Amino acid sequence: MEGTVQKRGKSRREDGIATAVDFLLANARLVLGVGGAAVLGIATLAVKRLIDRAARPPGEDEKPDQKSISETWEELSLTGASPKLLKRGLENSVNKSLPAVIKIEKEDCSPSSTAEVPRLEIRRVPLCVTLQEKLLHYYQSHVTLSESDVAQAKQKALDVCMEIQAFLRSKQPEMPLGEMSLGGSLFDDLQVVSADHACLLVPLLIEEKFWYFVPGEETILNTPQFWMVRRTNLEYFGRGSSYWDKFIVGGYLSSNAVNESLHKLVMGSMNWPALGSMLDCTIRQVMGSQELKLEIQQEQSQLFIDILPIIRFEETVLTSQPESKGNFENLWCRSFYTDEATKLRDLDASDSGLRLCCLKILKAVCKDQPSLRRVTGGHLVNVILHLSDTESDWSEAALADRFLQVITEVTGYLEQGFLPSYFNSAVNLLSELSAEEIDEIGYTFYCALSNPDMLLQRGV
Repeated sequence: MEGTVQKRGKSRREDGIATAVDFLLANARLVLGVGGAAVLGIATLAVKRLIDRAARPPGEDEKPDQKSISETWEELSLTGASPKLLKRGLENSVNKSLPAVIKIEKEDCSPSSTAEVPRLEIRRVPLCVTLQEKLLHYYQSHVTLSESDVAQAKQKALDVCMEIQAFLRSKQPEMPLGEMSLGGSLFDDLQVVSADHACLLVPLLIEEKFWYFVPGEETILNTPQFWMVRRTNLEYFGRGSSYWDKFIVGGYLSSNAVNESLHKLVMGSMNWPALGSMLDCTIRQVMGSQELKLEIQQEQSQLFIDILPIIRFEETVLTSQPESKGNFENLWCRSFYTDEATKLRDLDASDSGLRLCCLKILKAVCKDQPSLRRVTGGHLVNVILHLSDTESDWSEAALADRFLQVITEVTGYLEQGFLPSYFNSAVNLLSELSAEEIDEIGYTFYCALSNPDMLLQRGV
């Protein structure tokens, strides 16, 4: 009973103290002002916490997150003080915590610690604002090939070329073939993105007195791009006088028959695993293609070699390209590739222009964009050559303008459905494309006229 009375008396005293504190705080603002009231409130709250702690029973444990009086005082002083005092208090708190942080860092950096802090690599990405800058950056970072990659691809293609030539001479010594050579964009500095394609030219030596070259306009198809080679003077030089008589179909030298013969000799007879082992690479034929094509794999690099039979007569070059001729096995394709590449290079040399640079950028764009992959380098070269007849400024400062102008010209040719060859205006270079492909290519280029940046985004 006596303990209960004591507790009640103690409670009354605490209530009286609390009432007095509330009264003082309520009227301190009038007497002491705002600053004085804040200080008085802080001091009163600290005294009240001391009284509460003293009144707590001895056996009761403190809570883990209970703060000391000095910490409470520091927090309250930072909260109620002016900005200058707040800044000073924060500095004091930071200074107090620094020794502990330094101690932890020293422990982490001690020799016993095996963990290594990874270094962040900062790469500087050039900020390209204008289309001119974007085109030049795209050309330097994506289009151009490293000299080592080009040299390695050329050497590998040359090794394979020499082996094929030696095999054909030993296997078919009576076959009249000229000196084989490597050609194509890889050897004319026109290849982009990756050094992955070369062409092995196999020249057929035919006797002019036995054969006559029929221009495309004189054939039954009346297509200037596709020629025929007719056997003549059979009444004086009977069948069998020429080695190539065995490939005659309907009185004409069949490009398909020549291709099939080379396919059996080269693809079917050569020991490609052994040759690949000798050249430290993997060589295999590309299946499912009408052309004679080899795939060479070495580590991470890949190289394709097209074996292309050709016939040269004066300034005329005919090639055997099965995919271009369709079902007509006696046709040979008239090629202007060497003339086009030489003309473009001569134009750049005459005025220090960037036609080749513009061509390479466009070739890389068409290679990256799935909807433009049917656009070949031959299409782009002829467009640039036509444009060079009317535009003389191909300097670096005009690169962006010429780039957009080439796209505009290509769009116009696609709308007409006719792109004339620069060296023979009667040849339509778009004849190999279907109407759906022309529409898709035209739509992509048309959209690029208002947003050329879309062409510089690499596709999948």
